Amino acid sequence: MSAEKYSSYDVLNAFFDDGSFNETDAYLKSEGGEAEAVTGFGTVDGVSVYAFAQNVDVCGGAMSKAQAKKITKLYNAALKTGAPVVGFYHSVGGRLEQKYELLSAYGDILRKSAKLSGVVPQISVVLGDCVGTSALIAASADYIIMEKGANLSVDTTAQNASAEENLKNGVASFVCEGYTSCVDKAKELLGYFPANNLEPAPAFETVPAYAEPDKLPKYFADENSLLCVGGGYGEPVCTAFGRVNGWPVGIIVTKGGTISADSAKKMSKHVRFCDAFSLPVITIVDAEQFESISDASKLVSVYAEATAPKIAIISGTAVGAVYITLAGATSGADLVYALPEAVVSPIAPKAAAFILDDSIADAPVADQEALAKDFVKTNLSAVKAAEDGYVDDIVEAQALRDKLTAALDMLSSKRVSTLPKKHTTKL
Repeated sequence: MSAEKYSSYDVLNAFFDDGSFNETDAYLKSEGGEAEAVTGFGTVDGVSVYAFAQNVDVCGGAMSKAQAKKITKLYNAALKTGAPVVGFYHSVGGRLEQKYELLSAYGDILRKSAKLSGVVPQISVVLGDCVGTSALIAASADYIIMEKGANLSVDTTAQNASAEENLKNGVASFVCEGYTSCVDKAKELLGYFPANNLEPAPAFETVPAYAEPDKLPKYFADENSLLCVGGGYGEPVCTAFGRVNGWPVGIIVTKGGTISADSAKKMSKHVRFCDAFSLPVITIVDAEQFESISDASKLVSVYAEATAPKIAIISGTAVGAVYITLAGATSGADLVYALPEAVVSPIAPKAAAFILDDSIADAPVADQEALAKDFVKTNLSAVKAAEDGYVDDIVEAQALRDKLTAALDMLSSKRVSTLPKKHTTKL
Protein backbone atom coordinates (compact mmCIF):
# COMPACT_ATOMS: atom_id res chain seq x y z
CA MET A 1 0.00 0.00 0.00
CA SER A 2 1.20 3.52 -0.76
CA ALA A 3 2.73 5.53 2.10
CA GLU A 4 0.46 8.40 1.06
CA LYS A 5 -1.66 9.56 4.02
CA TYR A 6 -5.26 10.68 3.59
CA SER A 7 -8.58 10.44 5.39
CA SER A 8 -11.99 9.29 4.19
CA TYR A 9 -13.00 12.98 4.12
CA ASP A 10 -10.03 13.76 1.85
CA VAL A 11 -11.25 11.07 -0.56
CA LEU A 12 -14.87 12.20 -0.59
CA ASN A 13 -14.05 15.89 -0.89
CA ALA A 14 -11.74 15.09 -3.83
CA PHE A 15 -14.51 13.03 -5.43
CA PHE A 16 -17.43 15.43 -5.15
CA ASP A 17 -17.70 18.87 -6.76
CA ASP A 18 -16.33 21.63 -4.53
CA GLY A 19 -18.69 22.35 -1.65
CA SER A 20 -21.31 19.81 -2.72
CA PHE A 21 -20.58 16.98 -0.25
CA ASN A 22 -23.29 16.44 2.37
CA GLU A 23 -22.52 13.87 5.05
CA THR A 24 -25.27 11.54 6.24
CA ASP A 25 -25.56 9.77 9.60
CA ALA A 26 -22.55 11.69 10.90
CA TYR A 27 -23.54 11.01 14.53
CA LEU A 28 -24.25 7.29 14.18
CA LYS A 29 -22.02 5.41 16.64
CA SER A 30 -20.32 2.05 16.50
CA GLU A 31 -19.03 0.08 19.48
CA GLY A 32 -16.47 2.23 21.24
CA GLY A 33 -16.91 5.37 19.13
CA GLU A 34 -17.51 6.60 15.60
CA ALA A 35 -18.77 4.36 12.83
CA GLU A 36 -16.02 3.02 10.57
CA ALA A 37 -17.19 4.67 7.35
CA VAL A 38 -18.27 8.10 6.15
CA THR A 39 -21.35 8.28 3.95
CA GLY A 40 -23.02 11.09 2.03
CA PHE A 41 -24.12 12.57 -1.24
CA GLY A 42 -23.21 15.41 -3.54
CA THR A 43 -22.61 16.12 -7.20
CA VAL A 44 -19.93 14.94 -9.61
CA ASP A 45 -19.72 17.19 -12.66
CA GLY A 46 -23.19 18.42 -11.69
CA VAL A 47 -24.75 14.93 -11.44
CA SER A 48 -26.11 13.66 -8.10
CA VAL A 49 -24.14 10.72 -6.67
CA TYR A 50 -24.09 8.81 -3.39
CA ALA A 51 -20.77 7.64 -1.96
CA PHE A 52 -19.17 6.09 1.09
CA ALA A 53 -15.57 5.78 2.20
CA GLN A 54 -14.32 3.35 4.81
CA ASN A 55 -12.31 5.15 7.48
CA VAL A 56 -9.18 3.13 8.19
CA ASP A 57 -8.39 5.47 11.10
CA VAL A 58 -11.43 4.17 13.02
CA CYS A 59 -10.94 0.54 14.06
CA GLY A 60 -9.12 -0.06 10.78
CA GLY A 61 -12.30 0.65 8.81
CA ALA A 62 -13.59 -2.76 9.97
CA MET A 63 -17.10 -3.66 8.86
CA SER A 64 -19.62 -3.49 11.69
CA LYS A 65 -23.38 -3.43 12.09
CA ALA A 66 -23.18 0.39 12.43
CA GLN A 67 -21.19 0.76 9.23
CA ALA A 68 -23.54 -1.62 7.44
CA LYS A 69 -26.51 0.40 8.64
CA LYS A 70 -25.01 3.57 7.16
CA ILE A 71 -24.22 1.89 3.84
CA THR A 72 -27.58 0.11 3.44
CA LYS A 73 -29.36 3.38 4.24
CA LEU A 74 -27.30 4.99 1.46
CA TYR A 75 -28.28 2.19 -0.94
CA ASN A 76 -31.95 2.64 -0.06
CA ALA A 77 -31.69 6.36 -0.83
CA ALA A 78 -29.97 5.64 -4.16
CA LEU A 79 -32.74 3.20 -5.08
CA LYS A 80 -35.43 5.78 -4.33
CA THR A 81 -33.76 8.70 -6.07
CA GLY A 82 -32.05 6.87 -8.95
CA ALA A 83 -28.51 8.09 -8.32
CA PRO A 84 -25.23 6.15 -8.82
CA VAL A 85 -23.31 4.72 -5.85
CA VAL A 86 -19.52 4.79 -5.48
CA GLY A 87 -17.81 2.98 -2.61
CA PHE A 88 -14.24 3.62 -1.46
CA TYR A 89 -12.84 0.56 0.32
CA HIS A 90 -9.98 0.37 2.82
CA SER A 91 -10.55 -1.97 5.75
CA VAL A 92 -8.84 -4.57 7.91
CA GLY A 93 -11.95 -6.79 7.67
CA GLY A 94 -14.88 -7.10 10.07
CA ARG A 95 -15.52 -6.65 13.78
CA LEU A 96 -15.55 -10.33 14.62
CA GLU A 97 -16.77 -9.77 18.16
CA GLN A 98 -20.18 -8.92 16.65
CA LYS A 99 -20.42 -12.51 15.38
CA TYR A 100 -23.81 -13.27 13.83
CA GLU A 101 -24.82 -9.63 13.78
CA LEU A 102 -21.81 -9.00 11.54
CA LEU A 103 -22.86 -11.81 9.17
CA SER A 104 -26.34 -10.32 8.97
CA ALA A 105 -24.84 -6.88 8.30
CA TYR A 106 -22.78 -8.25 5.41
CA GLY A 107 -25.87 -9.95 4.02
CA ASP A 108 -27.91 -6.75 4.18
CA ILE A 109 -25.36 -4.84 2.11
CA LEU A 110 -25.02 -7.60 -0.49
CA ARG A 111 -28.79 -7.88 -0.86
CA LYS A 112 -29.17 -4.11 -1.31
CA SER A 113 -26.35 -4.02 -3.85
CA ALA A 114 -28.04 -6.81 -5.82
CA LYS A 115 -31.31 -4.85 -5.85
CA LEU A 116 -29.45 -1.80 -7.16
CA SER A 117 -27.74 -3.75 -9.95
CA GLY A 118 -29.07 -2.62 -13.31
CA VAL A 119 -31.01 0.24 -11.70
CA VAL A 120 -28.12 2.62 -11.00
CA PRO A 121 -24.42 2.31 -11.88
CA GLN A 122 -22.19 1.09 -9.06
CA ILE A 123 -18.43 1.60 -8.85
CA SER A 124 -16.03 0.23 -6.23
CA VAL A 125 -12.70 1.94 -5.61
CA VAL A 126 -10.30 -0.20 -3.59
CA LEU A 127 -7.70 2.01 -1.93
CA GLY A 128 -6.21 -0.47 0.54
CA ASP A 129 -6.95 -3.93 1.89
CA CYS A 130 -10.36 -5.35 1.02
CA VAL A 131 -10.45 -9.05 1.87
CA GLY A 132 -12.95 -11.65 3.01
CA THR A 133 -16.64 -10.88 2.73
CA SER A 134 -15.90 -7.18 2.16
CA ALA A 135 -14.36 -8.22 -1.16
CA LEU A 136 -17.70 -9.74 -2.17
CA ILE A 137 -19.37 -6.39 -1.53
CA ALA A 138 -16.77 -4.50 -3.57
CA ALA A 139 -16.98 -7.07 -6.38
CA SER A 140 -20.77 -6.71 -6.59
CA ALA A 141 -20.31 -3.31 -8.25
CA ASP A 142 -20.31 -2.90 -12.03
CA TYR A 143 -16.70 -1.72 -12.19
CA ILE A 144 -13.76 -1.94 -9.82
CA ILE A 145 -10.90 0.55 -9.70
CA MET A 146 -7.87 -0.43 -7.61
CA GLU A 147 -5.01 1.60 -6.23
CA LYS A 148 -1.70 0.11 -7.33
CA GLY A 149 -0.81 -1.14 -3.84
CA ALA A 150 -4.30 -2.33 -2.84
CA ASN A 151 -5.43 -5.91 -2.22
CA LEU A 152 -8.77 -7.50 -3.09
CA SER A 153 -9.61 -11.13 -2.32
CA VAL A 154 -12.22 -13.31 -0.66
CA ASP A 155 -9.25 -15.20 0.79
CA THR A 156 -8.50 -13.47 4.11
CA THR A 157 -4.80 -14.31 3.71
CA ALA A 158 -4.82 -12.06 0.61
CA GLN A 159 -3.32 -14.67 -1.70
CA ASN A 160 -3.29 -13.51 -5.36
CA ALA A 161 -4.99 -10.32 -4.18
CA SER A 162 -2.82 -7.63 -5.78
CA ALA A 163 -4.20 -5.01 -8.11
CA GLU A 164 -2.25 -6.42 -11.06
CA GLU A 165 -3.52 -9.94 -10.36
CA ASN A 166 -7.11 -8.70 -10.23
CA LEU A 167 -6.62 -6.74 -13.45
CA LYS A 168 -5.20 -9.82 -15.19
CA ASN A 169 -8.12 -11.97 -13.97
CA GLY A 170 -10.76 -9.51 -15.14
CA VAL A 171 -11.95 -8.59 -11.63
CA ALA A 172 -10.58 -5.05 -11.68
CA SER A 173 -11.19 -2.75 -14.64
CA PHE A 174 -8.51 -0.18 -13.83
CA VAL A 175 -5.36 0.13 -11.73
CA CYS A 176 -4.25 3.64 -10.80
CA GLU A 177 -1.39 5.03 -8.73
CA GLY A 178 -2.46 7.13 -5.76
CA TYR A 179 -5.91 7.83 -4.37
CA THR A 180 -6.41 11.00 -6.40
CA SER A 181 -5.86 9.10 -9.66
CA CYS A 182 -8.41 6.51 -8.52
CA VAL A 183 -10.90 9.26 -7.70
CA ASP A 184 -10.35 10.88 -11.10
CA LYS A 185 -10.89 7.55 -12.88
CA ALA A 186 -14.19 7.01 -11.03
CA LYS A 187 -15.36 10.47 -12.06
CA GLU A 188 -14.30 9.86 -15.67
CA LEU A 189 -16.16 6.54 -15.78
CA LEU A 190 -19.35 8.07 -14.37
CA GLY A 191 -19.31 10.56 -17.26
CA TYR A 192 -20.35 7.81 -19.71
CA PHE A 193 -23.35 6.58 -17.69
CA PRO A 194 -26.89 7.78 -17.15
CA ALA A 195 -27.84 8.32 -13.50
CA ASN A 196 -30.18 5.33 -13.64
CA ASN A 197 -31.88 2.92 -16.03
CA LEU A 198 -34.77 5.29 -16.76
CA GLU A 199 -32.73 8.33 -17.80
CA PRO A 200 -30.74 8.96 -20.98
CA ALA A 201 -26.96 9.06 -20.84
CA PRO A 202 -25.49 12.56 -20.55
CA ALA A 203 -24.71 14.28 -23.84
CA PHE A 204 -21.40 16.08 -24.16
CA GLU A 205 -20.27 18.81 -26.49
CA THR A 206 -19.62 17.44 -29.96
CA VAL A 207 -15.94 17.32 -30.87
CA PRO A 208 -14.29 16.06 -34.08
CA ALA A 209 -13.09 12.51 -34.54
CA TYR A 210 -9.42 11.67 -34.03
CA ALA A 211 -7.27 13.59 -36.52
CA GLU A 212 -4.93 10.65 -37.20
CA PRO A 213 -6.83 7.40 -36.60
CA ASP A 214 -4.72 4.30 -36.21
CA LYS A 215 -7.53 1.99 -35.07
CA LEU A 216 -11.04 1.62 -36.42
CA PRO A 217 -12.91 3.15 -33.41
CA LYS A 218 -10.89 6.33 -33.84
CA TYR A 219 -12.50 6.83 -37.26
CA PHE A 220 -15.89 7.41 -35.66
CA ALA A 221 -15.37 8.26 -31.97
CA ASP A 222 -15.03 11.80 -30.67
CA GLU A 223 -11.40 12.69 -30.04
CA ASN A 224 -10.10 11.70 -26.58
CA SER A 225 -13.40 9.98 -25.76
CA LEU A 226 -12.30 6.32 -25.84
CA LEU A 227 -11.96 4.61 -22.46
CA CYS A 228 -10.95 0.94 -22.53
CA VAL A 229 -12.24 -1.20 -19.67
CA GLY A 230 -11.04 -4.62 -18.62
CA GLY A 231 -7.27 -4.18 -18.76
CA GLY A 232 -5.36 -7.12 -20.21
CA TYR A 233 -8.11 -9.65 -19.46
CA GLY A 234 -9.63 -11.38 -22.46
CA GLU A 235 -7.22 -9.94 -25.01
CA PRO A 236 -7.06 -9.32 -27.89
CA VAL A 237 -10.76 -8.38 -27.67
CA CYS A 238 -11.18 -4.80 -26.45
CA THR A 239 -14.22 -3.42 -24.64
CA ALA A 240 -14.55 0.33 -24.28
CA PHE A 241 -16.78 3.32 -23.81
CA GLY A 242 -16.67 6.24 -26.19
CA ARG A 243 -18.72 9.08 -27.60
CA VAL A 244 -20.03 9.60 -31.10
CA ASN A 245 -21.09 13.15 -31.81
CA GLY A 246 -21.28 13.74 -28.05
CA TRP A 247 -23.38 10.66 -27.20
CA PRO A 248 -21.94 7.84 -25.04
CA VAL A 249 -21.74 4.36 -26.58
CA GLY A 250 -20.33 0.97 -25.68
CA ILE A 251 -17.76 -0.43 -28.12
CA ILE A 252 -16.50 -3.98 -28.60
CA VAL A 253 -13.59 -4.71 -30.92
CA THR A 254 -12.70 -8.26 -32.00
CA LYS A 255 -9.30 -8.51 -33.61
CA GLY A 256 -9.15 -11.62 -35.74
CA GLY A 257 -8.67 -15.34 -35.12
CA THR A 258 -10.38 -17.00 -32.18
CA ILE A 259 -12.57 -15.37 -29.54
CA SER A 260 -11.32 -16.97 -26.32
CA ALA A 261 -13.46 -18.01 -23.37
CA ASP A 262 -12.23 -14.99 -21.37
CA SER A 263 -12.92 -12.69 -24.32
CA ALA A 264 -16.49 -13.98 -24.60
CA LYS A 265 -17.05 -13.39 -20.87
CA LYS A 266 -15.61 -9.89 -21.18
CA MET A 267 -17.91 -9.14 -24.11
CA SER A 268 -20.96 -10.53 -22.29
CA LYS A 269 -20.35 -8.33 -19.26
CA HIS A 270 -19.96 -5.22 -21.42
CA VAL A 271 -23.12 -5.85 -23.45
CA ARG A 272 -25.17 -6.60 -20.30
CA PHE A 273 -24.07 -3.38 -18.64
CA CYS A 274 -24.71 -1.26 -21.73
CA ASP A 275 -28.10 -2.88 -22.24
CA ALA A 276 -29.12 -2.29 -18.61
CA PHE A 277 -28.61 1.45 -19.10
CA SER A 278 -29.69 1.63 -22.77
CA LEU A 279 -26.25 2.58 -24.06
CA PRO A 280 -25.91 1.74 -27.78
CA VAL A 281 -23.52 -1.13 -28.50
CA ILE A 282 -21.20 -0.91 -31.51
CA THR A 283 -19.49 -4.24 -32.27
CA ILE A 284 -16.55 -4.39 -34.64
CA VAL A 285 -16.46 -7.93 -36.01
CA ASP A 286 -13.30 -9.67 -37.19
CA ALA A 287 -13.06 -13.28 -35.97
CA GLU A 288 -13.39 -16.81 -37.28
CA GLN A 289 -14.43 -18.94 -34.30
CA PHE A 290 -15.07 -19.29 -30.58
CA GLU A 291 -12.78 -21.18 -28.24
CA SER A 292 -15.52 -22.27 -25.80
CA ILE A 293 -18.99 -23.46 -26.80
CA SER A 294 -20.27 -22.73 -23.29
CA ASP A 295 -19.14 -19.11 -23.24
CA ALA A 296 -20.16 -18.65 -26.87
CA SER A 297 -23.70 -19.80 -26.07
CA LYS A 298 -23.87 -17.33 -23.19
CA LEU A 299 -22.74 -14.56 -25.52
CA VAL A 300 -25.45 -15.57 -28.00
CA SER A 301 -28.02 -15.22 -25.23
CA VAL A 302 -26.66 -11.85 -24.08
CA TYR A 303 -26.75 -10.30 -27.57
CA ALA A 304 -30.15 -11.79 -28.41
CA GLU A 305 -31.67 -10.56 -25.15
CA ALA A 306 -30.23 -7.02 -25.31
CA THR A 307 -32.74 -4.39 -26.44
CA ALA A 308 -30.39 -1.39 -26.53
CA PRO A 309 -29.49 -0.09 -30.01
CA LYS A 310 -27.02 -2.53 -31.60
CA ILE A 311 -24.83 -1.83 -34.62
CA ALA A 312 -22.33 -4.28 -36.10
CA ILE A 313 -19.39 -3.29 -38.29
CA ILE A 314 -17.71 -6.19 -40.12
CA SER A 315 -14.15 -4.98 -40.46
CA GLY A 316 -12.42 -8.21 -41.49
CA THR A 317 -13.63 -11.79 -41.54
CA ALA A 318 -16.94 -12.86 -39.99
CA VAL A 319 -17.29 -16.64 -40.05
CA GLY A 320 -20.17 -18.91 -39.12
CA ALA A 321 -21.12 -18.72 -35.45
CA VAL A 322 -19.22 -15.44 -35.01
CA TYR A 323 -21.27 -13.73 -37.71
CA ILE A 324 -24.50 -15.24 -36.38
CA THR A 325 -23.78 -14.15 -32.79
CA LEU A 326 -22.42 -10.65 -33.37
CA ALA A 327 -23.97 -9.46 -36.63
CA GLY A 328 -26.57 -11.95 -37.84
CA ALA A 329 -30.23 -12.41 -37.05
CA THR A 330 -29.47 -13.97 -33.65
CA SER A 331 -27.66 -10.83 -32.49
CA GLY A 332 -30.69 -8.69 -33.19
CA ALA A 333 -28.43 -6.05 -34.72
CA ASP A 334 -30.42 -3.04 -35.87
CA LEU A 335 -27.89 -2.25 -38.59
CA VAL A 336 -24.97 -4.19 -40.04
CA TYR A 337 -22.24 -2.34 -41.92
CA ALA A 338 -19.17 -3.82 -43.61
CA LEU A 339 -15.91 -2.34 -44.79
CA PRO A 340 -15.24 -2.98 -48.49
CA GLU A 341 -12.59 -5.61 -47.77
CA ALA A 342 -14.77 -7.60 -45.35
CA VAL A 343 -15.47 -11.31 -45.80
CA VAL A 344 -18.61 -13.14 -44.63
CA SER A 345 -18.50 -16.91 -44.78
CA PRO A 346 -20.38 -19.88 -43.27
CA ILE A 347 -17.06 -21.65 -42.52
CA ALA A 348 -13.38 -20.73 -42.77
CA PRO A 349 -13.13 -18.90 -46.13
CA LYS A 350 -10.39 -21.10 -47.61
CA ALA A 351 -12.26 -24.26 -46.65
CA ALA A 352 -15.46 -22.81 -48.14
CA ALA A 353 -13.65 -22.14 -51.41
CA PHE A 354 -12.46 -25.75 -51.73
CA ILE A 355 -15.87 -27.16 -50.78
CA LEU A 356 -17.97 -24.88 -52.98
CA ASP A 357 -15.70 -24.90 -56.04
CA ASP A 358 -14.54 -28.39 -57.04
CA SER A 359 -12.26 -26.99 -59.73
CA ILE A 360 -9.86 -25.56 -57.13
CA ALA A 361 -8.92 -29.00 -55.80
CA ASP A 362 -8.41 -30.24 -59.35
CA ALA A 363 -6.06 -27.40 -60.24
CA PRO A 364 -2.26 -27.64 -59.83
CA VAL A 365 -1.24 -27.27 -56.18
CA ALA A 366 0.79 -24.15 -57.01
CA ASP A 367 -2.37 -22.43 -58.29
CA GLN A 368 -4.80 -23.46 -55.56
CA GLU A 369 -4.01 -20.67 -53.10
CA ALA A 370 -4.62 -17.93 -55.70
CA LEU A 371 -7.79 -19.62 -56.96
CA ALA A 372 -9.14 -19.90 -53.42
CA LYS A 373 -8.46 -16.20 -52.81
CA ASP A 374 -10.24 -15.29 -56.04
CA PHE A 375 -13.24 -17.40 -54.99
CA VAL A 376 -13.44 -15.71 -51.60
CA LYS A 377 -13.12 -12.27 -53.15
CA THR A 378 -15.92 -12.98 -55.63
CA ASN A 379 -18.33 -15.13 -53.63
CA LEU A 380 -17.78 -14.31 -49.95
CA SER A 381 -17.26 -10.58 -50.21
CA ALA A 382 -19.04 -7.75 -48.44
CA VAL A 383 -20.74 -6.91 -51.73
CA LYS A 384 -22.07 -10.43 -52.08
CA ALA A 385 -23.32 -10.43 -48.47
CA ALA A 386 -25.05 -7.09 -49.11
CA GLU A 387 -26.62 -8.40 -52.31
CA ASP A 388 -28.01 -11.34 -50.35
CA GLY A 389 -29.38 -9.06 -47.63
CA TYR A 390 -26.96 -9.95 -44.81
CA VAL A 391 -25.24 -6.56 -44.72
CA ASP A 392 -27.14 -3.26 -44.76
CA ASP A 393 -24.45 -1.11 -46.30
CA ILE A 394 -20.79 -1.11 -47.35
CA VAL A 395 -18.95 1.84 -45.83
CA GLU A 396 -15.42 3.14 -46.12
CA ALA A 397 -13.72 3.65 -42.75
CA GLN A 398 -13.54 7.40 -43.34
CA ALA A 399 -17.32 7.57 -43.75
CA LEU A 400 -18.21 5.56 -40.64
CA ARG A 401 -18.59 8.58 -38.34
CA ASP A 402 -21.29 10.20 -40.47
CA LYS A 403 -23.01 6.85 -40.99
CA LEU A 404 -23.01 6.02 -37.28
CA THR A 405 -24.09 9.52 -36.24
CA ALA A 406 -27.17 9.23 -38.43
CA ALA A 407 -27.86 5.67 -37.28
CA LEU A 408 -27.58 6.49 -33.58
CA ASP A 409 -29.86 9.48 -34.00
CA MET A 410 -32.46 7.28 -35.67
CA LEU A 411 -32.11 4.51 -33.06
CA SER A 412 -32.36 6.87 -30.08
CA SER A 413 -36.12 6.31 -30.03
CA LYS A 414 -35.86 2.50 -30.24
CA ARG A 415 -38.50 0.67 -28.21
CA VAL A 416 -38.75 -3.09 -27.84
CA SER A 417 -41.48 -5.09 -26.10
CA THR A 418 -40.28 -8.34 -24.56
CA LEU A 419 -42.11 -11.38 -23.26
CA PRO A 420 -42.78 -11.34 -19.51
CA LYS A 421 -40.25 -13.49 -17.66
CA LYS A 422 -38.01 -13.27 -14.64
CA HIS A 423 -34.70 -13.60 -16.47
CA THR A 424 -32.77 -15.78 -18.87
CA THR A 425 -31.47 -19.08 -17.50
CA LYS A 426 -28.04 -18.58 -19.11
CA LEU A 427 -25.18 -17.49 -16.87
